[in-house]
Amino acid sequence: MDLWENIYLAVSGLLANKMRAILTMLGIIIGIAAVIAIMTLGNSVTNSVTNTMAEMGGNNIVVQLSLKEDVDTFVMTEDDLISDEMLEQMREVYADDILAVSVDENIGSGSVKDGRKYANVSIYGVNDGYQLVNNVKMLTGRYINATDQEKASNVAVVSNKTSKAIFGTEFGALGQEVKIYRGDEILAYTVVGIYEYEENPMMAMMMGMQAEADRPTDLYIPISTCQRLTNSDMGYNYVTIMTNSNVDSISFADTLWGFFETFYRKNPTFTVYVMSMQSVVEQMTTIMGTMQLAIAVIAGISLLVGGIGVMNIMLVSITERTREIGTRKALGATNSSIRMQFIVEAVIICLIGGAIGIVLGVAGGIYGASLLGTPAAPSVGSVIFAVLFSMGIGIFFGYYPANKAAKMDPIEALRYE
Repeated sequence: MDLWENIYLAVSGLLANKMRAILTMLGIIIGIAAVIAIMTLGNSVTNSVTNTMAEMGGNNIVVQLSLKEDVDTFVMTEDDLISDEMLEQMREVYADDILAVSVDENIGSGSVKDGRKYANVSIYGVNDGYQLVNNVKMLTGRYINATDQEKASNVAVVSNKTSKAIFGTEFGALGQEVKIYRGDEILAYTVVGIYEYEENPMMAMMMGMQAEADRPTDLYIPISTCQRLTNSDMGYNYVTIMTNSNVDSISFADTLWGFFETFYRKNPTFTVYVMSMQSVVEQMTTIMGTMQLAIAVIAGISLLVGGIGVMNIMLVSITERTREIGTRKALGATNSSIRMQFIVEAVIICLIGGAIGIVLGVAGGIYGASLLGTPAAPSVGSVIFAVLFSMGIGIFFGYYPANKAAKMDPIEALRYE
C-alpha cells in the first residue's frame, strides 16, 4: 500500500468519526495555538519596546550620579552635580566621538488654558542638544537654542496637539503667548516652535483609561529658565550623550566612566553610573526573549497532553479494527505496511490539528497585539516549528499503537470479536 492510499484511508477514517477526531485534535489545537499566539505577541511587544528605545537613541549614553557604597545619609550640594565645565571639557577631549549632549529637568505638569480650551502638558527645561538626542521632530519654527539658554528667555516649544487644542490648528500657536496654569502659578511663554507629537503605544497602555485628549504632551523651555523658576542649583543629576554613528557606544561608555571618575574620585558621597542605551536594548531583548520562551514551553505542555490523547485514540482505533488488520495480514500485508498505515493516520490527525492551531494562534496573536497597540509580528519560525512538531508528535505517539498493530498474529486477529 503506497503513501497516498494510506493518507486516503486515514482521512476517510477521520471523516467517519468526526466528533472523536475533533476531540482527539483538541489538545494539539490548543497547544499549537497557545505557542504561536504567545510567540506572535511576544515578538510584537519585543519589537515595539526595542524600536521605541532605539528611537530614544540607540547611540545614546546616560551619565548619572550614583551614591557610593556605605553611604546612608547625604545632602546634595551644587559641588556634587555634573557641571557645565565638566561637559565642556568632555566635549573638547572627545570632540570626534560626541555628536550632541542633552540635559533636561522636569518641573512637573500644568495646563495650557485659553478660556474653556485647555491642554495638559509636562514642562521640561532643556538645552539645545535635547532635540537631536531625543529625536524631537519640528514641524514649524525652531527649537530651544544656545541664545535662549544664555538669556534664560521666556520661550517655549509646544506640540501640534497642544496648538490644535488651544488655537484650533496645528501651527496656530507659533508666535503666540501661552499661559500655563501650574498650581497657584501662571507662567507665560512665547511659542517659538511646534514639534510633531507621536504617542508611544507603551505609554498609552500605561495611561490606561485616561482620555486621549487629557493625556499630557511635553512643553519645552530653556533649562536656565527652568532653573531660575525653581531656584535650583546650576548643575545636573544626569546627562545624555549621543555618540557619532561610527562609535561603539558600549565601549565608549566605559571611556566616559573613566573621564567622569576623575572628578568624583575624591567625592565622599557620589560617583557616576554610565549606561549605554545599546546595551540596555540588548539586555531587554534577551530578557523578553527568555520570558517568551519560558511561557511558550509552559503552553507547550498541552501538546504533550494532546500527544497522549492521540496515542489513546489510536489504541482504541486499533482495537476496533482488529479483524481488519487480521484480514489484511492474511492477504499478505507486511508488518511495515500495517505500521505505516497507522503512523500516517496519527500524523494526519496531528497535522490537521496543527493547521487549525496555527490559524487560531496567528489570529489570537494579531488580536492581542492590536489590544496593546503594537504592530503584529507573526513568527514564521514558530509556524514552521508547529508544523514539524505536529508531525513529530504524530510519529512519536503513533508509533507504539502502530507497532502493536503490526505485530498482531493474523489468526488471533481474525478470531477477535
